[in-house]
Amino acid sequence: MGDLKESGAEAPPAGAGARGGLSLLSQGDSEEPCAQGSALFLGGNEVKSRAVVKYSSAPPRTAFARLEEKTDLKLPPANWLRESAKLGPAGTTILGNSKKSKPFSSFGMAYDFIDSVGNDVDVVSDSENIKKLLKIPYSKSHVSMAVHRIGRTLLLDELDIQELFMRSSQTGDWTWLKEFYQRLIDQKWQRKKKSKEHWYQKAILSKFLYYSINGDGAAQPVPSAAEQQESTSSHQTHDSEGASWPAPFEMPSSVSEDPSASSQGSEPLEPSYIVGHVASAPKEQNLTTLFNDGENSQGLKNDFVRNILWTFEDIHMLVGSNMPIFGGGRYPAVSLRLRDNNKPINVLTGIDYWLDNLICNVPELVMCFHVNGIVQKYEMIKTEEIPNLENSNFSTKVIKDIAQNILSFLKSNCTKEGHTYWLFKASGSDIVKLYDLTTLCEETEDKYQNPFTMPVAILLYKVACNMMMKKNQNKKHYGTIRTLLLNCVKLLDKSRHPQIIASANYMLSELFQLDEPKKEENSESPLHENSDESYSEEEEEMPDSDENGSYSTSSDPSDDNKAVAIIKSVGELSVPEKYKSIHQIRPSCAFPVCHDTEERCRLVLSYVLEGLKSVDNSIKKESDLPAADPSTPIPLKYEDESARGGPEGLEKQMALFLDKMGSLQKGNYSSQSGMIPGSWQHKMKLQLILKSSKAYYVLSDAAMSLQKYGRALRYIKLALQSHDTYCCLCTNMLSEVLLFLSQYLTLCGDIQLMLAQNANNRAAHLEEFHYQTKEDQEILHSLHRESSCQGFAWATDLSTDLESQLSVSCKCYEAANEILQFSDLKSQNPEHYVQVLKRMGNIRNEIGVFYMNQAAALQTERIVSKSVSAAEQQLWKKSFSCFEKGIHNFESIDDATNAALLLCNTGRLMRICAQAHCSVGDEFKREFSPEEGLYYNKAVDYYLKALRSLGTRDIHPAVWDSVNWELSTTYFTMATLQQDYAPLSRKAQEQIEKEVSEAMMKSLKYCDVDLVSARQPLCQYRAATIHHRLASMYHSCLRNQVGDEHLRKQHRVLADLHYSKAVKLFQLLRDAPCELLRVQLERVAFAEFQMTSQNSNVGKLKTLSGALDIMVRTEHAFQLIRKELVEEFDQPKGDETSPAADSSPSLNREEVIKLLSIFESRLSFLLLQSIKLLSSTKKKTSGGTLAITLKKMYFSNPTSKSTPSF
Repeated sequence: MGDLKESGAEAPPAGAGARGGLSLLSQGDSEEPCAQGSALFLGGNEVKSRAVVKYSSAPPRTAFARLEEKTDLKLPPANWLRESAKLGPAGTTILGNSKKSKPFSSFGMAYDFIDSVGNDVDVVSDSENIKKLLKIPYSKSHVSMAVHRIGRTLLLDELDIQELFMRSSQTGDWTWLKEFYQRLIDQKWQRKKKSKEHWYQKAILSKFLYYSINGDGAAQPVPSAAEQQESTSSHQTHDSEGASWPAPFEMPSSVSEDPSASSQGSEPLEPSYIVGHVASAPKEQNLTTLFNDGENSQGLKNDFVRNILWTFEDIHMLVGSNMPIFGGGRYPAVSLRLRDNNKPINVLTGIDYWLDNLICNVPELVMCFHVNGIVQKYEMIKTEEIPNLENSNFSTKVIKDIAQNILSFLKSNCTKEGHTYWLFKASGSDIVKLYDLTTLCEETEDKYQNPFTMPVAILLYKVACNMMMKKNQNKKHYGTIRTLLLNCVKLLDKSRHPQIIASANYMLSELFQLDEPKKEENSESPLHENSDESYSEEEEEMPDSDENGSYSTSSDPSDDNKAVAIIKSVGELSVPEKYKSIHQIRPSCAFPVCHDTEERCRLVLSYVLEGLKSVDNSIKKESDLPAADPSTPIPLKYEDESARGGPEGLEKQMALFLDKMGSLQKGNYSSQSGMIPGSWQHKMKLQLILKSSKAYYVLSDAAMSLQKYGRALRYIKLALQSHDTYCCLCTNMLSEVLLFLSQYLTLCGDIQLMLAQNANNRAAHLEEFHYQTKEDQEILHSLHRESSCQGFAWATDLSTDLESQLSVSCKCYEAANEILQFSDLKSQNPEHYVQVLKRMGNIRNEIGVFYMNQAAALQTERIVSKSVSAAEQQLWKKSFSCFEKGIHNFESIDDATNAALLLCNTGRLMRICAQAHCSVGDEFKREFSPEEGLYYNKAVDYYLKALRSLGTRDIHPAVWDSVNWELSTTYFTMATLQQDYAPLSRKAQEQIEKEVSEAMMKSLKYCDVDLVSARQPLCQYRAATIHHRLASMYHSCLRNQVGDEHLRKQHRVLADLHYSKAVKLFQLLRDAPCELLRVQLERVAFAEFQMTSQNSNVGKLKTLSGALDIMVRTEHAFQLIRKELVEEFDQPKGDETSPAADSSPSLNREEVIKLLSIFESRLSFLLLQSIKLLSSTKKKTSGGTLAITLKKMYFSNPTSKSTPSF
């Protein structure tokens, strides 16, 4: 009858159930996997084995019923083929009555344990396939398996050639493989039918197992021959139906382009499985099931009672098993076998039993012996004793070597992810061949005849999805994810599977972090530190070859040149490390290095475009837009600026924009292509469009940093067009998306401002703005299918008018701020809110300065007109309004420094207003007007507010010093105008002098001459000038005042004090010799005036002596004048750029000559007066000598034309 295992010990699979613990657990048991391992020492050789049940649908383990001797197994028990409450839904599977294992069984396990695929597990397969591989050197049976590689994991499935070719005869599929098989392997192929003995052994095994769980059940009469024949035929029918191959995997009905197309018995695929839950990398840890019952019926279901993570030596395998396990009492876990007592156990059976127990971690085996179906006896055997049974002796070390060699052989040759490999050994042959069926299939007319194509693509997709969920924790897997997705896309037909292709492309775009900070080149290294052994579909791997010639792909005349690799003799598999890989296959899954932001964004956009194409091609509509012509640019809709009405038109467009923002909160939906809200196309296109807008935003930001403002505006325009389309399609606007829009508009405002400030390169910016790549055109065409993309046209036009550009920039910031007000984004994103308000304050400052400068230009052009024009006043109002709003923006975010700067600019505006009123009236009759005083006082108020805003100099020293300087200048200008154009018609002289003195002293207060800075010389010159002016004023008052002696004395003291301070400060300066000389001469004149009021000669001589001393001290001024004259004389005449380069003012020669003339005349006068006074004095002794000296000096003076009488 043949050995028992070959005759029916296979446990055909059925449905899988709940997660469980070790071995057979009830469905309600804990989901925590129970790890239990074993290390067996057999025959002196150590074999390490550890089994962990990851998934189990088996019922609680029960003790088997020991059958009495002479029990006739040919009679069916009462419970035969019936469901049992003890066993639950998995009962029929455990007892061997379910259908045969399906071709895609490893895929079902891979879908359930997606975390293990690609990284942790080497092999995923049915335990029957594992046993068949490990028995290759001992068995003459044929081996036919499909092998697929996913990362470092190999998926093994039985490839039933007989069933495949039967299908080929009926449907015409797989014809190419049948012809290939007949041509190279078996020219006279014909289907081999199973014997009656096979069905007989299968039937009594099933009855035996049912007896074992229900020993007291009543036996039924033995059926008649006709009934047995019917039962046999029914078993045969079930077997053939159960193993039937699915058609080449069709796409689910919901993914198909044709809505009416649906596979029989299938249900619509949940549209959100890719778009909502997978593609967007959700937080959930469980992937949404890709296949419903319709797809599962085609063979993609996990049919095993238990899934076991089996570690055999260093090989990690995820194995599916349906072996019945009993337990209870003395035997907590045993496997039950039925053996024909007339046939000894052979090596194949022994290996079979040993591996089953090892995989399921069962310590003992119970064998029931029978003769012609009559029970004889039971025998208990420990698992570690199985290799030493009589007639079944084998080495466990050899089995280990076989496993390692086969795995090395497959891993070294099955290198291309997504390809279907065929491992084949003909019956009775010692040669094992490996074919690449994908390559063979591609040589045919329809490469999608391979039924593994779709399951492999889906598995690649699911593994990538699973890794995407963990991408933040493990970025080194990015290269692996990318390889998986690229191979997935390569396998699928774009027209048949648009949903998966769109989702895969979206996930590819998600791999590139657009918002990551810029890093150095070596910081990219973590992306290359990939421990996964995932290989690209583009690599051509060379086979292993060691010095003993492990295997060969060279084709002898008898060899098959179509094979990828060949094992010439199965005996080689028993040689330790015969096929151990001695070379490292170059990993091709390294994440691509993007050297700059633009390259990274362009990669993202290429994936987005492919995704958009897949979505658009899946939408059918009679009024669909025509396909884009790559050679024809998409027309851009421009409006005439005159039609828009400038700033007024901008205000209208802003109002429309705000209305649209309000409607978005209500969820208004409008699509021109007719997409159904909630469909997978709708959800996926939303995600892709949002990704494109982000990519264009990052591109714009990068171009902005490179000062390519035209390019930056083009990119931000595309970003806003993408966002406009998103707004049209979105039914529920997320706050995150509104935040993106606020950021886009903020950047757009920045770009418009920089374009306004860089008007010199306008032509280059314009050229960059109008340039468009083919990729951008195609993306824009996809956007135009849904909306007009004109919602933000007002913000992205490249205007040639400076005022318009500044206004657009301001409106962008205002729109960004308005968006933050719609929802609670302001409080959720305080940093962005502060940045928007800062930019609003800044642009309003820029616009205010623009209007202020325009007003100043009009003022300089106004020569004839005596009154301020209405245009000037309008510009003042606009400028003041902008400054006021900007100050409010900065104060609302407590930005004291910028608020102070805007207050300072407002003060400058007030000074311009004052200057405008200065020019009114005749220059000769001019007086300091009340309007001037009003505006100067307003300017002072704003400067003082700026200082109060800053508080102390420590907050921002530069701004503090600047405000102080402007305030000092304002006081100085006001005092100077009042002094030069005294309003005597309105005020008394004494009041004017008092106001001038107060203004000058306040100017001195805010002019820090001791602070070391670049402005120090200016401060010293300003202070010296103030002291000079005050001294001159008090000098003039002293000359013109009559009467009050006390007041005269006070003026005399003040004049002398300020003259002294002015001289000290001017002496510190190197570029003010004329001013120093003038002050000294005025001091001499002041001394002369004092001498006129003196009566005694002694007093006059003392005053004259002091005056002469002042004249002597002018030597420093003359040295500076001489130095400058020498430098001017030595300067080459042809060098015209040097004077311009010199920051100090050039020496005024006319003024120098005039001052020299005054100096000489005053010196002669002082000498003459001194000689006269000395001559008339009574003390001749000392006075005579001094007189003689003074006479010599006097006569040496060229201005002394005649000899005076003494």
